[in-house]
Amino acid sequence: MAFHGQKILPAARHMKHFERILKSSYEYAVFLDTHVAQLKNIYQMARDHGKKMLLHADLVQGLKTDDYAVEYLCQDIKPYGLISTRAGVILKAKQKGVVAIQRLFLLDTLALEKSYVLLEKTQPDYIEVLPGIMPEIITEVHERTNIPILAGGLIRSAEDVEKAIKAGASAVTTSNEQLIKQYGR
Repeated sequence: MAFHGQKILPAARHMKHFERILKSSYEYAVFLDTHVAQLKNIYQMARDHGKKMLLHADLVQGLKTDDYAVEYLCQDIKPYGLISTRAGVILKAKQKGVVAIQRLFLLDTLALEKSYVLLEKTQPDYIEVLPGIMPEIITEVHERTNIPILAGGLIRSAEDVEKAIKAGASAVTTSNEQLIKQYGR
C-alpha cells in the first residue's frame, strides 16, 4: 500500500509543524512553505529522524521552479518526492528518479478536462486532487488515469478523510493538526 498504510500525510506549513512531525510516528510527510536557505538543514533533520518528506516545489521561497531548480532539489536536497502544478517540474523529477506528484486544482469541468491532457503528458507517480472533498471526482480521476490519488484541501474531519480514501485516494494531505493527531500511530 502507498505510504505504508498512512491515511494522512501531515503537511508542515512552518517549523513548529515540522518539529511536531519529527516527533510523530508518521514516516511520510509534506513540506509546504519553506525557504531555499532552510532546505538542506530541514532535510537532514528529516533523514536523521527517519522521515521521508515530499516537497511542494512551487512553494519554496527564493527558488524559481525551472529545470535548474528541480535539478538542484533532486541532486542536492534529495526529497522523497516533489509536488508541483508545473509539468516541467514533474517531468524533470521523474527523469531524476524522484517521486513526482502532479497537483491539480479542479475548479470546474474545463479545469478537469485540461488536467486530463496535462496528465497524459506528465504521467506522474501520483496526482494530488484539490479540493479533496469531492469523492466522485477522486473516483473519476483515478478510474480515468489509473494513477494513485492524494486528496488535499478543505479536508476538515475524519469523515472527509474516510470519504476520500473510500473514493480511491491513497492518502490525504493535510495541515489540520487535529486530524494529524487523530490518525497518528
